[in-house]
Amino acid sequence: MIKKSKKSNLLETETYKYDLHNPVKPNLYEEMFDYKHIPKVVFNHRLVPKSMPHDIYITDTTFRDGQQAITPYTVEQTVQLYKFLNKLGGPKGIIRQTEFFAYSEKDRKAIEKCRELGYEFPEITTWIRANKEDFRLVRDLGIKETGILLSCSDYHIYKKMGLDRKAAFDKYVGAVKDAFSEGIVPRCHLEDITRADFYGFVVPLVCELERLSVEAGIPVKIRACDTMGYGVPFSEAAPPRSVAGIIYGLLYYTDMSSDMIEWHGHNDFYMGVANAATAWLYGAGAVNCSLLGIGERTGNVPLEAMVMQYASLRGTLDGMDTRVITEIAEYYKNELGYDIPPSTPFVGENFNVTRAGIHADGLNKSERIYNIFDTKKLLNRPAGVVITNASGLAGIAYWLNNKYGLTEENLVDKRDEVCIKIKERVDKLFAEGRSSAMTDKELERMAEEFAPGRFKKKA
Repeated sequence: MIKKSKKSNLLETETYKYDLHNPVKPNLYEEMFDYKHIPKVVFNHRLVPKSMPHDIYITDTTFRDGQQAITPYTVEQTVQLYKFLNKLGGPKGIIRQTEFFAYSEKDRKAIEKCRELGYEFPEITTWIRANKEDFRLVRDLGIKETGILLSCSDYHIYKKMGLDRKAAFDKYVGAVKDAFSEGIVPRCHLEDITRADFYGFVVPLVCELERLSVEAGIPVKIRACDTMGYGVPFSEAAPPRSVAGIIYGLLYYTDMSSDMIEWHGHNDFYMGVANAATAWLYGAGAVNCSLLGIGERTGNVPLEAMVMQYASLRGTLDGMDTRVITEIAEYYKNELGYDIPPSTPFVGENFNVTRAGIHADGLNKSERIYNIFDTKKLLNRPAGVVITNASGLAGIAYWLNNKYGLTEENLVDKRDEVCIKIKERVDKLFAEGRSSAMTDKELERMAEEFAPGRFKKKA
């Protein structure tokens, strides 16, 4: 049957309705996920259209998934991180939601203290077990939305839960009905979607949940969870690993809209950020992240990375304050004692620091040659150099100019006598067996020794 599509406004053949498949044996995609080999990426060359939503957002799981991989935050630490999220997300609330556990007294106290701040964004949501008692707990806390776990791959349904698809389907439908009965918006976490039978289980389940949502007059949200990081951003990849295919399928074969679809990825194969950006491009309204990417195993999608991806794709930060990213990194390091790998983009100690003399020479001529953007303006982190025996005269000149805030009329050139003398001293130290980089204090003493009174510290 040919009719006009409400989604594309084009004449299309009527969308095929997928029914639940309930095989006796699970479909584990053994050829693709042969456990003794690296998982294979299979292509079917079927292209799906990009369909970026009008509005896209970031959601946060720092206090749920992120907290499972770090020493639990105190109430005070949680409140401070929540303040950072609000400030970073800006007045438009680009960081739209954050989720909390709600089981312990400490969890509930943290929720209470964060709500007392009166912020509109990020909205506080929860994550619970899918049972009536937990729904009542959320209702009594005055929380409007909660995440519930709906594992959707046969690995989980048959092997972990000991059910078949029909039994899992009925269990999940019952849980969502319980949420609706308490007036709660259920956010259905479709766990392990990148190993699930998308058309034989996921689509029929989502269609039924949407039907129940309309009946109850309460929205239902879908979080597509790439639990093991198997998703790939290649649009021609075959199910179940195609992120583009998953998001397109959720939009085209169900009645879900972009604002009800969210992507949650892990970074097991270094695809976390690419997959999240792909989810936005193909129609997901939100991507779920954690601060610094802290999360189970290899971690979640770093929230700060998706702030940058948002700006790249939209051409604007929409009021987000990226300088807060540096404040967050400093808080994790100084207050939480968390070691951030030094080369981590945007937050690592060395992310915009060079040791190579040839790079420092480029920085002296134009910072844009070797710095990704104006990191001083956007992150309050000026480009820097670390001085070793490989830094050369150019590295020392750049260090002096940057350290002392020298301007055009008094910039130090690499041929300056003070640079030559400092380099000679550095080379001598390394020739004698030194292996660590020079500290700022050591270089400051050398500058004063070789050019007394010439250099004044920046105010």
